[in-house]
Amino acid sequence: MSETTTATRRRRADGERRREAILATAARLATVDGIDGLSIGQLADELGMSKSGLYAHFDSKLDLQLATIDTAREIFIEVVVLPGAAVPRGVERLRALCLSFLEHVDQGVFPGGCFFAAVASEVAARPGEVRDRIAREQLDWIALLERLVAESQDLGQLAPDTDAAQLAFELNALVIAANTAFVLHADPTGLQRAQRAIDRLLRGQ
Repeated sequence: MSETTTATRRRRADGERRREAILATAARLATVDGIDGLSIGQLADELGMSKSGLYAHFDSKLDLQLATIDTAREIFIEVVVLPGAAVPRGVERLRALCLSFLEHVDQGVFPGGCFFAAVASEVAARPGEVRDRIAREQLDWIALLERLVAESQDLGQLAPDTDAAQLAFELNALVIAANTAFVLHADPTGLQRAQRAIDRLLRGQ
């Protein structure tokens, strides 16, 4: 391998790491200042970079916003979905997924709570590509809960007549309500109440 090729690959890798760091910071800021409040200048100040250095990574504000959503999705999968998926199939996996959600809120993965809950409240009434992407992520989350309910039914751990869509809706409502209470009041009581309600809901099926 030539020295030129090695240097090129090193620069590319360094650029990818910088972009990842920028987007991770953007995702955190978006939960506090809003995704519409993201700006190159704000990120430059936060990261100690020049604006020109940041402009090299994004073609537009929309490009930055969509890339931020993609990064938040990757983080959510890593800290919520994958830990839940490591638990044996059935009701325990369904419970674990909900508890992983509550834990990522409690641990302050994003300072404004769940990224998608924070941004959804901001863009819900604003048609456009950002809103559409957030809506799709929310639907994917609900669909995952529904699939785990159906899987639990197949295993005989939930009643065959359980309404999967209804149960998924209720589980999501609990974790979102807990997220809101935690962020608004900085009190873990809401997370604890949600955990008890989830356990009770799954036992009652």
